Amino acid sequence: MDRQSNLIVSKIGIIGAGVSGLAVAKQLSNYNPVVFEASDSIGGVWKSCSYNSTKLQSPRCDYEFTDFPWPNRDDPSFPSYIEILDYLKSYAEHFDLMKYVMFNSKVVEIRFVGGREPADFRGEPGEYGSLLPGLPVWEVAVQSKQSDIIQWYAFEFLVVCTGKYGDIPKFPQFPHKKGPEVFKGKVMHSLDYCKLDKEAATQLHKGKKVAVIGFKKSAIDLALECAEANQGPEGKPCTMVVRTLHWTVPHYWVWGLPFFLFFSTRSSQFIHESPNQSLLRTMLCMLLSPMRRVVSKFIESYLLHKLPLQKYGLKPDHPFIEDYASCQMAIMPDNFFSEADKGKIVFKKASKWWFNKEGLEFEDKTKVEADVVIFATGFDGKRKLKDILPDPFCSLLEDAHSGVMPLYRGTVHPLIPNMAFVGFIESVANLHTSELRSIWLARLIDNKFKLPTIDRMLEQVSKEIEVAKRTTRFYKRHCISTFSINHSDEICEEMGWSSWRKKNVLAEAFSPYGSRDYELK
Repeated sequence: MDRQSNLIVSKIGIIGAGVSGLAVAKQLSNYNPVVFEASDSIGGVWKSCSYNSTKLQSPRCDYEFTDFPWPNRDDPSFPSYIEILDYLKSYAEHFDLMKYVMFNSKVVEIRFVGGREPADFRGEPGEYGSLLPGLPVWEVAVQSKQSDIIQWYAFEFLVVCTGKYGDIPKFPQFPHKKGPEVFKGKVMHSLDYCKLDKEAATQLHKGKKVAVIGFKKSAIDLALECAEANQGPEGKPCTMVVRTLHWTVPHYWVWGLPFFLFFSTRSSQFIHESPNQSLLRTMLCMLLSPMRRVVSKFIESYLLHKLPLQKYGLKPDHPFIEDYASCQMAIMPDNFFSEADKGKIVFKKASKWWFNKEGLEFEDKTKVEADVVIFATGFDGKRKLKDILPDPFCSLLEDAHSGVMPLYRGTVHPLIPNMAFVGFIESVANLHTSELRSIWLARLIDNKFKLPTIDRMLEQVSKEIEVAKRTTRFYKRHCISTFSINHSDEICEEMGWSSWRKKNVLAEAFSPYGSRDYELK
């Protein structure tokens, strides 16, 4: 792709105007960043990957920026995706962020023009290098929806905020002549389903035999929408095809106790392993390891009591803690199992299946007829990056041993110069996770502190990955939920902040941590 002669040069570029992109733009606003947004709106996945019934999985107060509270933050209900988009729009307008965003501007290629061989960025004696060197390091090709012309931009520093979800759907692989091509019905991914308005979605389901592939939050919500569109004697059941079961929760209470007591306080996270813990902490963690199993079993007992998981064969084989530690815990909609009781949602557990002309076939020789098959099988977030990043950086995105993206402080790849990634690690509060790392990144770029050597950063990332491996089989999701407070502590200490953010010792030990605890004072 040829570069135009009218190269537009700026200091900092940001790719994506979702939650992470807005947080970064606000923190780096003194640099007048250029924000590229492929769509015509801010909001990211809340705009492009939401169903008509999509809601946040937590109260408003657990999903807000430190300096921009919800107007009705004490409302205990979970806000709809429309309310979240309104909140993000209000945030962007309040801090005048819209002026930085170039809508309908898709990044199609990135080139390294740093003037050194990429391997040289390991440096001597292993320093990461200047974040704003005074000359462009990256050139970015941007295509507008209104034109086929490619405009090139050059930046000293680039922040990628495209996230792991949306844009590129992930599909299972099928044997030859056993894929969607042999099916006479309609096949789509949840990404396409999100584009339907309420009426179109209802018509897609109504009177149809629908199969939903998956059992995470998007699949659960989709199956419920299907069931609600098929009420009455003429309605057809929705079949959920489940490969891997995951724990779901009805609400944030367990046997009368608030859920945060088990995972979101400093004392509750003390029983979980964390990177860089002292010898004393390691010994205590080993002694308290039975408590981790007790907590997990205690929560499981409540879920099995409250939800008919065993009745429908939906009890996972792995402990609850493994789903929480991989950010896969989902809130079950109130009326989901009531629809299952009416026969409007049925379940088929299968590790292998394929298409035939009439629907689906399974390894146990059973068949399910279908008119519509909808894949709620997730997205290929890393491919989004690999499609635009040049070699050799493209090959460095995943750690060779773990398959995890090695990000120091969840933000900087030690081997990719002058580039940050915000929104690529997960926690139970992703907005807070992205905002705190945006604050850290801004102070880093402002030279308020220095990065460790590349080897030290890689060592830190390796420790986090090893902790995740010992905690959950789903470690590749790069979730920090069981040591999120420790992760934030280390970020605060690196920025020169106090890591203890509460007013007193009791609150520090037993009250939940949230975004407001990290407000700049």
